Amino acid sequence: MSALIEVRDLYKVYGSGDNLTPALEAIDLDVARGEFLAIMGPSGSGKSTLMNILGCLDVPTMGTYHLDGEDVAEMGDDQLAEVRAAKIGFVFQSFNLLPRASVMRNVQLPFLYSRTPVSERDERAEAALRAVNLDEDRWDHMSNELSGGQMQRVAIARALVNDPPLILADEPTGNLDSRTGHKILMTFRDLQRQGRTIVLITHDAEVAEIADRAVHIRDGRLVDQATADAHDAASGEDEE
Repeated sequence: MSALIEVRDLYKVYGSGDNLTPALEAIDLDVARGEFLAIMGPSGSGKSTLMNILGCLDVPTMGTYHLDGEDVAEMGDDQLAEVRAAKIGFVFQSFNLLPRASVMRNVQLPFLYSRTPVSERDERAEAALRAVNLDEDRWDHMSNELSGGQMQRVAIARALVNDPPLILADEPTGNLDSRTGHKILMTFRDLQRQGRTIVLITHDAEVAEIADRAVHIRDGRLVDQATADAHDAASGEDEE
């Protein structure tokens, strides 16, 4: 199966002159089309920086990033915005919904600056809501009238509405109880079965177990399971 994501020797460095802070170092990563990948790491490990680059919200300092065959590492802001709109759906821990807007309006937000006809917007929003199994009697509700699990389903539907090949999910179950969180993870599994590529950012090993594969990031570098476990053990000893 061909790769949707191909990252080679990627670095991200912040600052200038003598005040350089490396955030990512020598990252090599392939994600196959239709794969469900978890990127694991503690706070400050670099996983959010990596997600921002994978999501075309930021660009690397060095290295290459090909998304769906396109070299996006050298693109300008306008080109990156076009790639995000066409190829990436984002799901966040905090849902990022408009609280006083209806479910349908929230799902249709990606159409705000597009020329998509209104009738097609409705059809695509409805299809996205059905894909995440949100009851139809909730579609006219304001988002602040929903439960946490329902709000996350709306957020996932919004990520789907433009039919992107890639879904990036940043700690999507972090604000949910374990039972609701498991249902949301099963929703991602269902989307994978429909052909989506899922990249999920998490610090939770139980969440990562849902994925086909997990990679670990520590201090800005991808490491193997043994190194990650040794780091966790050392951290636990330090805390004691």
